[in-house]
Amino acid sequence: MVARLILQSLAWLAGMGVLLFGAAGTLAWPAAWWYVLELAVLSLWLGLWLARHDPALLAERLAPFVQAQQSRWDRLFMAVVALVWCAWLILMGFDAVRFRWSAPLPVLLVSFGSLCVFLCIFMCRFVFRANSYAAPVVKIQASRGHKVADTGPYAYVRHPMYAAALLFFIGTPLMLGSWWGLAALPLMAFGMGWRAVREERLLAEQLDGYAAYMERVRFRFVPFIW
Repeated sequence: MVARLILQSLAWLAGMGVLLFGAAGTLAWPAAWWYVLELAVLSLWLGLWLARHDPALLAERLAPFVQAQQSRWDRLFMAVVALVWCAWLILMGFDAVRFRWSAPLPVLLVSFGSLCVFLCIFMCRFVFRANSYAAPVVKIQASRGHKVADTGPYAYVRHPMYAAALLFFIGTPLMLGSWWGLAALPLMAFGMGWRAVREERLLAEQLDGYAAYMERVRFRFVPFIW
């Protein structure tokens, strides 16, 4: 399992590197190297923690993004996400380095971006600890005894991982120095919000106790906002 984690992580990071540096047209982009390095260290830390504390969830996290048990709409959503993700990385490479559409960001903002990326991964650890069924695809994991998660961060918002992802979508363009990358945040937030609503409909229909959980925990991403 650990070997698979390392191989998939390396493949994922290498793919990101190809898109970023290919769009930039150069390897001389220190911000991107620091970004990939931070992701590598944090992802390995989280993955090794999962391998020790919840290998079943790690297996789910390493599974393909398109699965037989997955809803049709979620398969389409994941395909669109893959395309948008690649386009986003390419856009930031064009913006920050190749064409320099964005003025250089202050060091303070770049540091804040790095902190946001760290907090995203760090928050995911609490999400995984509270919810052993936090698969990357929307499905009911009946074979694993799927049940409602309502402790830890789930006691405050219904989708804490999406909330953490918002930090990632803020931090990444700040680290890479791309205002145009940051401008894509509303699109990312809208996509996660759309998926959250569809996911809740499925869970309320098919997972015992989820409808009652929705009544107890009113907010999806951010307490007192939405």
